[in-house]
Amino acid sequence: MMKRTKSEMASRGMSLSCRVLARLLDYPSDEMLAALPELQSALREESALSAERLRELESLIAWMATRDRFALQSEYVETFDRGRASSLHLFEHVHGDSRERGPALVDLAKTYESAGVFFDAKELPDYLPVVLEFASTQPPALAAGFLAEMAHILNAIHSALIKRGVKPWAAAIGAVLELAGETPQAVQITVDEPLDEAWVEPAAFDGCSSRGQSKPGSPQPVHIVRRQETQKQGVRA
Repeated sequence: MMKRTKSEMASRGMSLSCRVLARLLDYPSDEMLAALPELQSALREESALSAERLRELESLIAWMATRDRFALQSEYVETFDRGRASSLHLFEHVHGDSRERGPALVDLAKTYESAGVFFDAKELPDYLPVVLEFASTQPPALAAGFLAEMAHILNAIHSALIKRGVKPWAAAIGAVLELAGETPQAVQITVDEPLDEAWVEPAAFDGCSSRGQSKPGSPQPVHIVRRQETQKQGVRA
């Protein structure tokens, strides 16, 4: 598939597409499922995505529309809420449960507020549909740059979905990458540990209060900062 450059993305609107992708990646409520035809029309109207990506998203919409509602909702929870590899909470992929995640979430919420967008606390600010809603309020160049800063995380989620065989939702992540002027890149995925092990409390005085916290020899946290040519304030992830 041909890659669209950031300048090409900046030359056309992408607000509607960001909002549609936010809906498609959110929990499939009855309200959202009823709006699927409208969401598909919005994607076609804006034409911010390539024809190939639009076909993939139309396949996703058709798949969601024909699935049993309860089966679809169960599969959504199993895909995105059970395991870190495909979590839509972006800082899960950077900080896990470490102490750094709290300040990073605060910084991201402040980034929204500094742009005049006040965060509704029903979801955490790093939840991808919330990130996309914020991007939809920004000029195209700023929105594309903001999403591009998270491309490494989006690639990890995309690879995890492909590995798990959940290609319909992987198409939505691929579309987010395209809006950012990026193309999906394969990333090596670490198999999630079982949930019962993930929630085991560490031994007392083990040096960290929960799994995933920083410890000697562990990789240093990744910091997402806005590119100076497009945005002035940094986002610490």
